[in-house]
Amino acid sequence: MKTKQIWANLPFSNLERTTKFYKQLGFTSNGSVKSDELISFSFGENSFIINFFLKDILENNTKMKFSDVKSGNEIIFSLSAASKEEVDEWVKMVEKAGGTISTEPYTIEEGYTFGFSDPDGHAFNVLYWPGM
Repeated sequence: MKTKQIWANLPFSNLERTTKFYKQLGFTSNGSVKSDELISFSFGENSFIINFFLKDILENNTKMKFSDVKSGNEIIFSLSAASKEEVDEWVKMVEKAGGTISTEPYTIEEGYTFGFSDPDGHAFNVLYWPGM
């Protein structure tokens, strides 16, 4: 069996805040808004899709409970950067958009990275790695 695509489904608590945050980071809205229950974005060369649902709607539709990401993380999304300077630009963009910097930029072996979370606490890092 072969999967055609993979995407993420995450809970959110405020549609307007989530929409504004991801648009400011350059994510593309997929136009998938169903009242106040769902917004979908794509990002990157492969158009990775992240769908955001109200938490109770997502839990009801999947018959699963979702963890409180403000107290810990289940997943971290990694975004590639073309240079150290681009990583530093991401820091400024995330702060301006209302995200939280969880880890200030630092050198890791040959690379350079920092960590942040969106207003609902979903974790990301931006990584520059030579040759990547």
